[in-house]
Amino acid sequence: MILYLKESDVVRFLTMHDAIRLVEDAARALGEGRANNCPRQRPRTDSAMMHVLPAAYGGADAMGLKVYTAGKRGTVFYYLLFDAEGRLLALIEANMLGAIRTGAASAVATRYMSREESTTLGIIGTGHQARTQLEAVSHVRHLTRIRAWSRTRERLDPFVAEMSERLGKTVEPAASAREAVEGADIVITMTTSSHPVLEGAWLTPGAHLNVAGSNHIHRREVDAEAVARSGIVAVEDLAQAKMEAGDLKLAIDEGRFAWERSVLLGDIVAGKTPGRHDGREITMFKSLGIGLWDAVAARFVYDRAREEHAGVELPVEEPLRPRSPR
Repeated sequence: MILYLKESDVVRFLTMHDAIRLVEDAARALGEGRANNCPRQRPRTDSAMMHVLPAAYGGADAMGLKVYTAGKRGTVFYYLLFDAEGRLLALIEANMLGAIRTGAASAVATRYMSREESTTLGIIGTGHQARTQLEAVSHVRHLTRIRAWSRTRERLDPFVAEMSERLGKTVEPAASAREAVEGADIVITMTTSSHPVLEGAWLTPGAHLNVAGSNHIHRREVDAEAVARSGIVAVEDLAQAKMEAGDLKLAIDEGRFAWERSVLLGDIVAGKTPGRHDGREITMFKSLGIGLWDAVAARFVYDRAREEHAGVELPVEEPLRPRSPR
């Protein structure tokens, strides 16, 4: 039987603490060649686009793909989970799965790339995924001051109130993006902007950036100066970055960056390359979200759901066929 799990099941079973551990393990496996990730594919019709992120990690007994469609009717996320031998296990609603694992990836990057003594954070963007970004980073660094900025006060005020209560510490509203960023040890951008919301000139030596809002090649949240000032620029998957990392591609077009300068987050976690060289170096993690993070998170949710007898069993049997000669 195939298990159907809803968003409420994902939220119930996948804590941020567990998600960070899962993504860190998967990143190490990717760096050591023990896991496989394929770049996002985007077939489309005249009225909608489908996004597909496949990955496999035998060590976690996880293989599958996240698929979501975006169009005029909105966006719908699902995860199709298989075990390492190819048996279909579950169909999982995956909006929150994606938000949690994206935050977890930024937390892993922050753990390995920011200075351990980092205590101040500035975040630009106050939407759905900005919440999981801030929550995740608070798990890996002892934050004593947090400043947030949004283009709309109507979104900023609820964000500040909600996150102050969730984190148990004050989140301050900033009057501008610059005010949020200047002097911050850790900076997060999580917006839908097509044009830079952060200027590299604002960054303090030693800062770490998680640039997480855009995954389109013609969009960027940070300017070329921010990329050029970063001594280390990490990505999750180089092939996917070349297809989607507009922040980096547009800096390349301006002669301020080269793909040869980028490193893989998995290589940093696996100890193959440093996350930073000294306390004054600016570091950047360009987050795009890869299928491997979804795979390990989905397998974890599935296992917890089985233990708790949660979810709905779908009356579907696998239609096995003899192996095709093709």
